[in-house]
Amino acid sequence: MAEALGVPFEDVEVIHGDTAQTPVGLGTYGSRSQAVGGEAILRACNKIIEKGKKIAAHLLEASEADIEFHAGVFRVKGTDRQKTIQEIAFAAYVPADYPEDLEPGLEASAFFDPPNFTFPSGTYVCEVEVDPDTGKVTIDKWVAVDDFGRVINPLIVEGQVHGGLVQGIGQAMLEHAVYDRDSGQLLTGSFMDYALPRADDVPSFTVEFAPGSPTPSNTLGAKGAGEAGAIGAPAALMNAIWDAIGVRIEMPATPERVWRAIRSVRMPQAAE
Repeated sequence: MAEALGVPFEDVEVIHGDTAQTPVGLGTYGSRSQAVGGEAILRACNKIIEKGKKIAAHLLEASEADIEFHAGVFRVKGTDRQKTIQEIAFAAYVPADYPEDLEPGLEASAFFDPPNFTFPSGTYVCEVEVDPDTGKVTIDKWVAVDDFGRVINPLIVEGQVHGGLVQGIGQAMLEHAVYDRDSGQLLTGSFMDYALPRADDVPSFTVEFAPGSPTPSNTLGAKGAGEAGAIGAPAALMNAIWDAIGVRIEMPATPERVWRAIRSVRMPQAAE
């Protein structure tokens, strides 16, 4: 929105989590916030710009066809006559000099139903060390490269990938529900008992975005990114562990499971 309307990023206020002020929604699952919601926002911005051109044409005494918009400014082509979007917004809500055929106000809504999915892709490389005496797995290096199409805000997307990687590492190495065999009581029902990754469980990630190709499913060219880290991380980590110990095990790869897997390979060899 900030880029489309040419306004400072800090001037954009997002209202969320308040059903009294926001329309009915189904959630942001499916990594669709940017790919679907972002496209709807862009379409709404385009409606704002189109109405702004009508107001600017009236105020600048020019034809609407001669009005161009760029970086938050409505300008008569080939001249220095212009109005900022802030001036147009003020005129829309204080309509002392305003087109008679336009409703006052400068607001818009838009709906976007994507024709298809966006299909992001990526490659993750994980390097681990395994202590054969304890079964402890240490992640030494992690490189994640994803093709998300056009990345609108690299800082936010990199943060999402980091969070997804940590979530995937937790799933692969630590997290599972444990029940008492006799009573059936859940033993990992709180954060006191349920194992989650800590800062010392994860490495320093190298996260990069491949040039890739913009998706044709929206005009932004943006693909879904929210779940990428959590999808690729368990597979990369488990394959690295399997490669290190020479035997496949089920997630989570806890030290005990890894140690028992190593023993299962070593004991037959020792017997020979």
